[in-house]
Amino acid sequence: MPMRRALCLSVLLACIAPATADDSLVTVAERSGFVRTGRYEEVIALCEAFARRYPDAVRCDTFGTTPEGRPMKLLVVTRTGAFTPQAARERGLPVTLVQGGIHAGEIDGKDAGFLALREALEGSAARGALERQVLLFVPVFNVDGHERFKAWNRPNQRGPEEMGWRVTAQNYNLNRDYAKADAPEMQAMLALVNAWDPLVTVDLHATDGAQFEHDVSIQVEPAYSGDEALRKAGIALRQRTIDALRRQGSLPLPFYPSFVRADDPASGFEDGVAPPRFSTGYFPLRNRLAMLVETHSWKPYPVRVRITRNTVLAVLEQVAREGGRWRELAHAADGRAARLAGTQVPLEYRAGERVRTLEFRGYAYTRTPSDVSGAPMTRYDENTPQIWRVPMRDDVQPARLVAAPRAGYLVPAAHAARVAAKLDQHGIAWRRIDRALQDHPVEAFRAASVQFSPQPVEGHQRAQFEGEWRSERMAVGAGALFVPIDQPKARLAMALLEPQAPDSLAAWGWFNAHFERKEYMEDYVAEDVARAMLAENPALKAEFERRLREDEAFAKDPAARLEFFYRRHPSWDDRHNLYPVLRLDRAP
Repeated sequence: MPMRRALCLSVLLACIAPATADDSLVTVAERSGFVRTGRYEEVIALCEAFARRYPDAVRCDTFGTTPEGRPMKLLVVTRTGAFTPQAARERGLPVTLVQGGIHAGEIDGKDAGFLALREALEGSAARGALERQVLLFVPVFNVDGHERFKAWNRPNQRGPEEMGWRVTAQNYNLNRDYAKADAPEMQAMLALVNAWDPLVTVDLHATDGAQFEHDVSIQVEPAYSGDEALRKAGIALRQRTIDALRRQGSLPLPFYPSFVRADDPASGFEDGVAPPRFSTGYFPLRNRLAMLVETHSWKPYPVRVRITRNTVLAVLEQVAREGGRWRELAHAADGRAARLAGTQVPLEYRAGERVRTLEFRGYAYTRTPSDVSGAPMTRYDENTPQIWRVPMRDDVQPARLVAAPRAGYLVPAAHAARVAAKLDQHGIAWRRIDRALQDHPVEAFRAASVQFSPQPVEGHQRAQFEGEWRSERMAVGAGALFVPIDQPKARLAMALLEPQAPDSLAAWGWFNAHFERKEYMEDYVAEDVARAMLAENPALKAEFERRLREDEAFAKDPAARLEFFYRRHPSWDDRHNLYPVLRLDRAP
């Protein structure tokens, strides 16, 4: 370790040494000089110890149980006496959710959160902040993954000595699960969110990737996405947190520092908006603020814990100061979301072509062919800081716009129970239609093309669709669900039910069977059908002959030639490639 870093680290350790007379509130990490982190039994013990030590300010709750039977612990912390969601709502208090260990190897948030919590309760930091908000602290979200505990679970990270694992016992990556909510842990988290309605959610991570001087990135949405008026609060939260960290000696970034081309610093960076499988993509769809904190994994563990502690306290101070006003903005955004009917709504975002030059604090590096892999390999010299002048794309714009339905979505009875359960998990309103609809005007989405993922993703075969909504008339049986667009979670409803949204139920493969051929016409039957159709329909005959002349691939493909007729025959499945969710211009 270079001498300069060793000196900084020794000073840092002195700054985070235990400063409390109550040893029951001191973590394994603090006792070890931030060399180790504790097992989950420590979280349970600390949760109970904080509640005993501060009975007027802390409640220790369990908000779920993992597939391996472990309790998911939550600390509810406030000096207001509002220890229930109802009490917080009645008093108009902002709620801040701080979540650690969604990736249980990136465990900075657990140890930093307990440290920040103790200092706030003692009054040595964020003085008065707990008098003006309710803090929900989840030390470890991925509890079962936390207990898959050993060294080298994070080979791209400096410390602690041992740590947990990225995914759950069921092998779900919770940080890909907000929208689809497959994991029991995520379903428990969404129930917590539905009950408490946090104004700000802070998701604590450590990065993977390259080596450079910057030590943390702070991303907040809405900043590019979501309700335009609420973006002002998101940008303010991001900038003020970055300013606070700079004052404490950090080198924060407002974007995730992942190269455009892996392992190639010269390729630069690209900003964007995460899809709603991630926390920062999900919460703006609920008209709430989300912060992603990514400490740099190559900084030593005590450095990362200190920065995360500083971030948590900075957020608590801001919510205490601005939370009332931000809460009003969020509720106004709820009202605007309920009036999105018929307007263009972005489903995803992407950085545009505009490029600027970014001065980035990296290290000197070489990029030469590897005698091991044979590929170009980047090697960094951490003793030689260097300014990289690299391209940066951060002109983030909507990449796909879709008009919101004028009334809402209609989910036929065949899928009603399953979709209703998913909507309930997200707190999206719906009602059941008990009567059949005959020859009813609807909008239907028929896919012109479907591309299935060649490999499973999170246990799903994902699908991408090209097509558009078109007016049709259909019969829909009794028992369908109507999902109105005039509700605060309209954006979230669209994210789940628009087939081309990146994390829609359709994109996650929920309806793949509807995009498979299920009935066929034998070739010898198709031959007879084709001859009869050619004889009876001169226009069809002319179209077929034109295709033969102009489309060489079609002309050489016997199956395509027969299907030309089958698709025009009454036996063709008129529901093939029909997305089994409809849209309505008028509520039924």
